Amino acid sequence: MEIYTTNRNQGAGGTLDQRQLWENALVDIELSISKANFSTWFKDTYIVKQEEGVVYVGVPNQFVKDWLSTKYHKFVLKTLRSFSDGVRGLEYVITRERRKQKDEPSKAPLAPSSELPFEFNINKNDNLNPRYTFDTFIVGPFNNLAYAAAQAIIQKPGIAYNPFFIYGGTGRGKTHLMQAIGNHIKKTSPSKKVYYMTSEKFAVDYMNSVQENKMGHFKEKYRQYDVFIMDDVQFFSKTEKTQEELFHLFNALYDNNKQIIFSSDKHPNYIQNIDERLKSRFAAGMVTDIAEPDYESRVAILQAKASHNNFVLEKDIVQYLAENIQGNIRELEGVLNSIICQTQLKGKTLDLLEVKNLIRDTSRPKKLISVKDVIKKVADFYEIDESNIYEKTRRKEVVRPRQIIMYLLREDFRVSYPTIGSKLGGRDHTTVIHSCEKMRNEIKQNPTLSEELEQIRVLLK
Repeated sequence: MEIYTTNRNQGAGGTLDQRQLWENALVDIELSISKANFSTWFKDTYIVKQEEGVVYVGVPNQFVKDWLSTKYHKFVLKTLRSFSDGVRGLEYVITRERRKQKDEPSKAPLAPSSELPFEFNINKNDNLNPRYTFDTFIVGPFNNLAYAAAQAIIQKPGIAYNPFFIYGGTGRGKTHLMQAIGNHIKKTSPSKKVYYMTSEKFAVDYMNSVQENKMGHFKEKYRQYDVFIMDDVQFFSKTEKTQEELFHLFNALYDNNKQIIFSSDKHPNYIQNIDERLKSRFAAGMVTDIAEPDYESRVAILQAKASHNNFVLEKDIVQYLAENIQGNIRELEGVLNSIICQTQLKGKTLDLLEVKNLIRDTSRPKKLISVKDVIKKVADFYEIDESNIYEKTRRKEVVRPRQIIMYLLREDFRVSYPTIGSKLGGRDHTTVIHSCEKMRNEIKQNPTLSEELEQIRVLLK
């Protein structure tokens, strides 16, 4: 592979062409993942076109498209942005032709876009993906409350549970459920205008409108919708002007009984650097979470996804996958897609041993966190010696990190109070209880502390 000696983040004076951009990105990608994964998922990929800041990457089949979308999307987008500031988005499209070798003359150029089987599932008018419906949404104990609220909303949009706020970790089906609401209302009430977008896109639209002196058009555009759906509102942190504009938009829509739906990775009360009046709007209607799917739900998800792909999974393989992949729905889908792809490549059904080996090679390893790991990370974060945590000192610079360790061990890892006390220098369990309670109360009043905790949690993942 040829490496171009180009500078990262090139501006207008040094713009990379499509081939150079993808070649450079592939170099970084290859250095960051295993050789097997690189060969499996990035072979025969290339940039088809760039349009309005969106890079369209051609892939050979649906399996590769799904895997890149679920497993590597953020990583690839970040890599592309490191070489070109102008990259705002990333899409994957299936093309008939493989990429021509760079030394091979192009005797048959790509056909016009209308003749290529590009799978542009997204409706450009409302950004809804028609694949996200209630028919393909698996309901279980982990999401039944959110599903029930969604069913009430489609019966009385703008009246029942308005706004509707869904929160939970990545890959748990928040986007699927929100878009299912939008697609259902769009189908049953064609006159209603439905619109889905991410908070990032809203922020970009706002900034462009300010720069182009088109705020009137911006306000008019977003106030016309009957159902307004916004994903990932946690990214509004520290964007005061954009938050203010969202606040006014919310009021305009709400006052006219227009349905508003939001999602976030955390409860609105715990989103950092969000204006309090906006938080109060987020929490004014129905707030519900989508938890990690339980074992029975993981089994149901795997069976449903396999059936949707006309693929048969043996019972022992379904059980093994459900027991060992406990992250999220997206990860389950990614592993299933990998199994289907490998089955097609080998021309035979994989046995359980082959599936185990495949998971070992393609899934993220589970990282076991020990009490000592938590102590070390927190001590490093606050730049104190790890040994100080165990001492009988009341120095403020040590007491605070120690209390944070106690709180994290209890809240995030469910370690018992006596065990925490024992591990932290033989302290009484009542001391641990007092420290945890103190932290819970202080988090509500101290945004800086909450932010520090989030940063530590990232370091522990």
